[in-house]
Amino acid sequence: MAQGSDTFNKPLVQGAYKALEQFKYEVANELGINKEYQTGYWGNISSRECGAVGGHMVRRMIAAAEQSLIEQAAANVKAGFRQALKK
Repeated sequence: MAQGSDTFNKPLVQGAYKALEQFKYEVANELGINKEYQTGYWGNISSRECGAVGGHMVRRMIAAAEQSLIEQAAANVKAGFRQALKK
C-alpha cells in the first residue's frame, strides 16, 4: 500500500456508515448470497458475490438519486407555474 494512503473507505455523510451496512446486508439477502455473511465476516464469500452486492447497491443508489432529481425538477416546474400565475 502506498505511504499515506487510506485503506478504510469513509462515507462522505456523517452517520451514513450504519445505514450503508444495513443496506449491504439487505441487498445480500435479496440476492441470496451465501448466508455466512450474516456473522459479519465476509472472508468466506466469493469475490463474485461481494461484487454483485456492491454493484446492486450502486445501481439502487443511482436510481434513488435519479428519482430525487426528477422530483426536484418537477417541484421547480410547479413553483415556476405558481409564480407565473400570481403575476
